[in-house]
Amino acid sequence: MSKRARVRAPELVGKGGWLNTGGDELSLQDLRGKIVIADFWTFCCVNCLHVLDELRELEERHRDTVVIVGVHSPKFVHEAEHQAVVDAVERYGVEHPVLDDPELVTWKQYAVRAWPTLVVIDPEGYVVAQHAGEGHAHAIEKLVEELEAEHAAKGTLRRGDGPYVPPEPVAGALRFPGRAVLLPSGNFLVSDTTRHQLVELAEDGESVVRRIGGEGERGLADGGPAEARFNEPQGLALTPEGDAVIVADTVNHALRRVELASGVVSTLAGTGRQWWQGSPTAGPAREVDLSSPWDVAWFGGKVWIAMAGTHQLWTYDPVEQAVAVAAGTTNEGLVDGPGAEAWFAQPSGLAAEGDERLWVADSETSALRWVDPEGTVHTAVGTGLFDFGHRDGDASQALFQHPLAVTVLPDGSVAVSDTYNHALRRYDPVSGEVSTLATDLREPSGAVLVGEEIVVVESARHRLTRLRLPEEAVRVEAVAHRTRRAATEIAPGKLRLDVVFQAPAGQKLDTRYGPSTRLLVSSTPPELLLDGDGAGTDLFRELPLNPEITEGVLHVSAMAASCDDPAGGTSQSKTGGEYPACHVHQQDWGVPVRVVAPGEGDGTDRLALVLAGMDEDGAGS
Repeated sequence: MSKRARVRAPELVGKGGWLNTGGDELSLQDLRGKIVIADFWTFCCVNCLHVLDELRELEERHRDTVVIVGVHSPKFVHEAEHQAVVDAVERYGVEHPVLDDPELVTWKQYAVRAWPTLVVIDPEGYVVAQHAGEGHAHAIEKLVEELEAEHAAKGTLRRGDGPYVPPEPVAGALRFPGRAVLLPSGNFLVSDTTRHQLVELAEDGESVVRRIGGEGERGLADGGPAEARFNEPQGLALTPEGDAVIVADTVNHALRRVELASGVVSTLAGTGRQWWQGSPTAGPAREVDLSSPWDVAWFGGKVWIAMAGTHQLWTYDPVEQAVAVAAGTTNEGLVDGPGAEAWFAQPSGLAAEGDERLWVADSETSALRWVDPEGTVHTAVGTGLFDFGHRDGDASQALFQHPLAVTVLPDGSVAVSDTYNHALRRYDPVSGEVSTLATDLREPSGAVLVGEEIVVVESARHRLTRLRLPEEAVRVEAVAHRTRRAATEIAPGKLRLDVVFQAPAGQKLDTRYGPSTRLLVSSTPPELLLDGDGAGTDLFRELPLNPEITEGVLHVSAMAASCDDPAGGTSQSKTGGEYPACHVHQQDWGVPVRVVAPGEGDGTDRLALVLAGMDEDGAGS
């Protein structure tokens, strides 16, 4: 077995304390003898939610040797609230201890730069691997198996139950509902996300008429109301005929259809597998992978899909029964223009204004955007990934905080479910003004018009709340925020960018179809870089900096493909091919940077971003 780099793991510290431990505080000493996987996540981040799902099988298979510890490291101000973390842990079915680190103390100690990041700590308390982004579960499982064998032989492996203590179940008609749609009958259909069901409520918004999705277990199955299974369903859209509802079945990476008369569920699009770079982006709907569809809306005769997992908008054509990308490049950010060139950041809410506009709640940029009939993308409110807050007034300076939904109002304005501000906001495209309709909501995740009232899905209060549309907007004190992440201080001149990638043991880079790595670099503002932006195949680059720009954001997207190496004896091909199994590793980073003038501090001239492995030049940082 080859000798691997090891760095002593810093202690796990967080002001918010521990969840899912029965009230016990944990330390690395308490976990000695276990293989610890520290999952640095934040609940706004869809990629972090993907990793939670990737780890579920590994967590179950190695429950007696592995302890996964979630280290919650907030981006948004709301995510630093302890109760919000408590809610998120239940909402997403997290079944391991979670450290609430609102001040990013442990994040900084481990030199983490991206959500999500996984750090593997061996039974003796040393960091042996770090992985950023998605797609690493296979590599981590192989490392876990090696560590199990190595430390069992040394006598340093401790088997047995871990420290996870499940919370007590809570009763109620709904649990973290996602969306609601008004049915022709006057009833509401609600996606009861955490219980993996759809619930029909009577006109009062409280009385349960029926449930669709069996007993509420995760799954992907078609059939009647008792046989069908969902997995964290979110968005809902009534068909133009009013006889069925289209469902964004988010964690199943699928589009489903529910016949209202019978409650029978069928699958329209998706394979149940998550889309990865290199997968088809168009074709027969049941043969193309999707990625965390979060909302759906009818626009221009098609079902538009907020594909949060790839930062894109897709469409489903009900006549051709085909899907295709409509807008977005998979790069994360805020860029307007033709659909093929636009950037989104986790689009999560859709609402059509006839055939004139498709409104988009672009959550990670805290932006309200829209698509015109020609497919061009525009921004109404929002400036980028790291600016957010609660500020009314002219759209050019107004701020939201991670909005998840948008609703068209009778006067042509739109109501925005401003989720992390616990508010319902309004944007008037005629005046260009943003105002506040209601506050003291708890994580509103959707709203539906009912006559002169609006019914809000208060996700974290587990209910629908009926509000009268006010004639005048509510006044609130303006507040603006920047991300809680500290900017990386860099030296003027030239910055060396290194994306660290080490193929997992028993694998090698896949070069069958050309270069196996890809690096895309850009900046906000674009003038920050004098050269070095754009795409390339090397995972390193020299970036000359503009001496007139002192701060900004570097946007870095990296991908590497590795395959099992038969020469390493790790596995045999089932098809007789040379490479039995291949894996894609990918991550996007948005790194705030500040250029430090000579004499003002110690700015670095090297930025290392770990995709997989250890940055031995930087002691694992």
